[in-house]
Amino acid sequence: MQVRILFFGILKDLTGRGSELLNLQEQATLGDVFTHYEKIAPKISDYAASIAISINQEFAEPDSKLNDGDEIAFLPPVSGGSPASDGNVLARSLHYSSIVLHKIDILAVLDRIKQPPDGATVTFEGMVRDNTRGRRTLYLDYEAYEEMALKQMDALAGQALQKFLIRDVVMVHRVGRLEIGETSVLIVVASAHRAAAFDACRWLIDTLKRTVPIWKKEYFEDGAVWADGEPFPAEIPRAEGSHSGRSASK
Repeated sequence: MQVRILFFGILKDLTGRGSELLNLQEQATLGDVFTHYEKIAPKISDYAASIAISINQEFAEPDSKLNDGDEIAFLPPVSGGSPASDGNVLARSLHYSSIVLHKIDILAVLDRIKQPPDGATVTFEGMVRDNTRGRRTLYLDYEAYEEMALKQMDALAGQALQKFLIRDVVMVHRVGRLEIGETSVLIVVASAHRAAAFDACRWLIDTLKRTVPIWKKEYFEDGAVWADGEPFPAEIPRAEGSHSGRSASK
C-alpha cells in the first residue's frame, strides 16, 4: 500500500523533505513509519517525546494501523477569517475560521460579526514583535497544515460556543512572511455580556497556540530558527515509545 507523508516546521528541515509518497507493508502502523524516518534522519529521535502524528487530519496513536491512501503528518509542537476574492485564501472558510496569505482586515471582521443583541465584542490580535529573547527579529514566516488547522480552529470555536455564553466567534490566522507589527492571528468573540466574551477569547487563543498545527520560523540578522513550540496537551499521543522498530517500507 502507499501513503502520503507530510513534515512541518523543524521536522521538514531535519528530514530534508516536506512531503513524499511511501510504500508500506500491509498492517504497517504509524510507529513503523516513524521508525523508518528515524533511520533516514536520526535527529528526529531527539524530538520523539514531543512529536504528534495524525492520520487524515486527526491525531492518532503510534500503534494505529494504516490503510492505502492515508495522509500522515508528523507535527512538532505548534507555535504558539476573512475570506478574500483575490485568491489569497489558502483554505475555504469553514463556519468560524480562515487561514489567509494577505493582511488581516480587522475592521472588516468586526463589522461582519457585530449584531444588535451583542453587548460586547472582545478582540485578540497577535502581532509580530521586533525581538525574541534579546535578539532583534527581522521578520517571521508562518506555515500551517492547512486542512487540519482549519478543522481544529472550527472545532475550537464550536467548543467555545458551548462552553461560554457567547453568540459568535471568528478566528483568522495568517501564514507566509509577516513583517514587524503585522497581525498574525485575530480572534473576535461576540456576546451579550463582556465577561463571557473575555473568558472565551482567552481560552480560544491559549488553546489554539497549544493544539492547532501552525508553526513559525524566526529570522534574525545571524540566521533563522523554528520557534520553540508549546507542548501538545497530555491527551494528544506522541511518537515516542510505541513504535515497533520493524521496517515500514516495502
